Amino acid sequence: MEWFRGETIGYGTFSTVSLATPSNIKGSGEYPSLMAVKSSNSYGGIANEKSVLDSLGDCPEIVRCFGEDQTVEKGEKLHNLLLEYASRGSLASQLKKLNGEGLPETTVRRHTGTVLRGLRHIHSSGFAHCDIKLENILLFGDGAVKIADFGLARDLTASKEGGEIRGTPLYMAPESVNDNEYGAAADVWALGCAVVEMFSGETAWTVEEGSHFMSFLLRIGVGEELPRVPEELSGEGKDFLSKCFVKDPEKRWTAEMLLNHPFVAVDCEDDDYDQRDELFLKGKDEVSKSPRCPFGFPDWESTSSESEIQYQPLDSPVERLASLVSERVPDWSVSEDWVTVR
Repeated sequence: MEWFRGETIGYGTFSTVSLATPSNIKGSGEYPSLMAVKSSNSYGGIANEKSVLDSLGDCPEIVRCFGEDQTVEKGEKLHNLLLEYASRGSLASQLKKLNGEGLPETTVRRHTGTVLRGLRHIHSSGFAHCDIKLENILLFGDGAVKIADFGLARDLTASKEGGEIRGTPLYMAPESVNDNEYGAAADVWALGCAVVEMFSGETAWTVEEGSHFMSFLLRIGVGEELPRVPEELSGEGKDFLSKCFVKDPEKRWTAEMLLNHPFVAVDCEDDDYDQRDELFLKGKDEVSKSPRCPFGFPDWESTSSESEIQYQPLDSPVERLASLVSERVPDWSVSEDWVTVR
């Protein structure tokens, strides 16, 4: 299929995301008139994401994939993944427009229930997402909420030998930091962090400027400290988070169990949005990599095998944590020009 690349609408450590339109908009209807194309000059993440999405099949809580191809643009070979376009952006961009405020608890409950249904499908299909965070939860014009970005997802049946560092530190579970474990339970921990952020507008971990990154990882992996739970959250919400923030992954509630929790027992078909929810519909977000906390920089986000850092068994959690600090992240250029892609 021939398609046109539009403006860049987002970018991460290993890829850029642009708008895309098929060249023949009045064609067979196989493709929507507006899509998002995820492009990378490294094939590993794109191939993994395509494989996982194909395995997951059709799920209303997971972003759709329309195919992949390769292009050469400005002398650079790119691997492209054509995806469903979320016209309302991500939950992260929504919160940015609220200037530090969180979402109403009724909205948080609804979004949490939707993400849990998506996680239930992902986990029951034998995968872990490995990078649940607000940037990877997308909002659509019809009110749908869907999980996106499966570039770091892993097959739970595959061998763990030589596993790579994965995920975003602010959302990492203790077992991921200590033992390189990235299973379904780690997704639940990350969801808990996302719930805190949705409700409060602030990250679940409080990190002061100038804090050492190593000391932050030690708080997650070695100490007894847990992510903060907002005081203003309802009793049901606090209890829900207590089931997510369990240090032992074997004792942490599963997505299936959490779907029966009263915190998410709301009408998920309710399309009534709070006025603050509508703020993000006005205007268009600028592409930004600005951090919201000292460790929100892209250098510490969404690492994977593409960072060329392989995990080697270490004698202690402290040594394991030290290995995380040494990773290197490639730079990405962003093009805003329209080009024809064949």
